[in-house]
Amino acid sequence: MTEHQRDTVSGLLAEIADVGRDGRRGGYSRPVHSPPEHELREWFVEHAERRGLDVETDRNGIIWAWHGGVGPGALVTGSHLDSVPGGGAFDGPLGVASALVAFDELTARGVTDRRAIAVFPEEEGSRFGLACLGSQLMTGVVTPEHALGLKDVDGRTYAEVARASGFDPERFGADPEALGRIDTFVELHVEQGRGLIDLQRPVAVASSILGHGRWRITVEGEGNHAGATLMADRRDPMVAAAQIVLAIRSLASLVTDARATVGRLIPTPGGTNVIASRVDVWLDVRHPDDTTVQTLVERIREAATLLAAEEGCTATLVQESFSPTVDFDAALRDDLARELGNAPILGTGAGHDAGVLKEKVRTAMLFVRNPTGVSHSPAEHVEDPDAEAGAAALADSLAFLSGR
Repeated sequence: MTEHQRDTVSGLLAEIADVGRDGRRGGYSRPVHSPPEHELREWFVEHAERRGLDVETDRNGIIWAWHGGVGPGALVTGSHLDSVPGGGAFDGPLGVASALVAFDELTARGVTDRRAIAVFPEEEGSRFGLACLGSQLMTGVVTPEHALGLKDVDGRTYAEVARASGFDPERFGADPEALGRIDTFVELHVEQGRGLIDLQRPVAVASSILGHGRWRITVEGEGNHAGATLMADRRDPMVAAAQIVLAIRSLASLVTDARATVGRLIPTPGGTNVIASRVDVWLDVRHPDDTTVQTLVERIREAATLLAAEEGCTATLVQESFSPTVDFDAALRDDLARELGNAPILGTGAGHDAGVLKEKVRTAMLFVRNPTGVSHSPAEHVEDPDAEAGAAALADSLAFLSGR
């Protein structure tokens, strides 16, 4: 690729600006194994092959694009292409586009080390409820039996959907060979907060990821007719669920640095003139201390049980996933911050594939300023100069690691 042909991050993102646009929610909806996500994966493969990279898709659906041949000791960067429902344009794709631009810069500098870009599937967990599913399968954090049995809102299992996309579900699972090829993984991501806004800096290095998990609260009552059932005769799980949502906010507000969110609530059967028989409530809880997370969830369980009983209903709480607090390698973190002109060091409340990989390989993260401070929303944004600064910082980080 000659100098005048080199891409910019903003230019690459402009190429996919219409893929997966959500006319109802705004922003983008790009769930794993959907037509928009397939189109984005094809877009990445095309760009990787145009650069002469060796592209392969492993048995867990992770795309690898190699410079210097497939093998051990590689510096790896990358991110994901799937999104939350109605998400922003940068969460995931910014890291992938920045990796392509950073590789162009390294090639221009004559850096000849073995390196790769990895694109992980189902990072958001928006379709099957388990975040970082690709990296969790590869590292063996989640078993293939559990992953394959997960269902989307249409009742289709991950096994069925993956098979329809051309994958063999029987080959999913821990992949020590793939992990063994990684020397260091550096993930670049849009910042999901206001740290860089307040510091007036374009790029930061990550220090940690809050411990976080997802739980499902199922509230069951008695389905009935909206017009024929007197108020005093109702066992309405929707009323109980509403009280539980309010209690979750109150309980979390009592714990310093805790975050608890209900972002999804589904009544069954869901008719306007029907008293629901069941309501499923999905809960997300985060805190720097893992014990505090579990303690808060137990308080929520107790409150949900009592509030449901007051309405003549029952409530059960089931854990769907939990990721403990991640502290990135301190020496690597400090080296990169120093190499990037004493870049600020920030923690994050958002989960990432780098956090999953951290238990198996050396990992680090870079954050790029988001001037709105808003993420998982159409309001998420990155200014073009900051996007290019992020790619340059990623190239500098990889070049530094190559010379260690």
